[in-house]
Amino acid sequence: MTEVFHNARRGVLRWALSGCAIVLAGAAHGAPASAHRPATLLVLGDSLSAEYGLARGTGWVALLEARLAQQGRKVQVFNASISGETTSGGRSRLPALLQSQKPTHVVIELGANDALRGFPLRSTEDNLRAMVKACQDAGAKVLVVGMRVPPNYGRKYTEDFAQLFAAVARDTRSGLVPFLLKDVADRPDAVDWFQADRIHPLAKAHPLMLEHIWAGLKPML
Repeated sequence: MTEVFHNARRGVLRWALSGCAIVLAGAAHGAPASAHRPATLLVLGDSLSAEYGLARGTGWVALLEARLAQQGRKVQVFNASISGETTSGGRSRLPALLQSQKPTHVVIELGANDALRGFPLRSTEDNLRAMVKACQDAGAKVLVVGMRVPPNYGRKYTEDFAQLFAAVARDTRSGLVPFLLKDVADRPDAVDWFQADRIHPLAKAHPLMLEHIWAGLKPML
């Protein structure tokens, strides 16, 4: 009878130990697959992100989506960019987008049209800060995309405009792309990289724009 008892006890211990091994193995590989939902990236921008004047699929957002897929990253991209959009317009549209898309990451590429329309810099900065805060309150990581204006706007205005993006990113601990059109608008042959309006880049410029976005976004993913 004693031997039967010990054999049964050893069987229970083996069963318990094997169960622990299964649990530990699962823990080593992280949570169950069902708990890992794909990340969702919301792009809130203007014509520079909305493929203005370009063939579909050639803008930097589409190129980003293709890169994510090629690398096997499970990230859903939702492009909510609208040509002519201002920071005020983006701010008013953002709550509904956060509610419907529930993004884990947000790229805010707005501000250029504020400058083109002569809006006060304080207004642009306040709108950017409000948008970043709303995204962060919703649990999303934010990448602020900076822009610059031509020198004919005046030295102080151009410098203050460029610096406001960095200030917002710094104060809110967000990611930053200092200048989306770096190596495009500031190159000697820049005229050959823009459409006839000399405002919107040609398709060949968008891979360069993607690299700037990728440098800021990759550490967040």
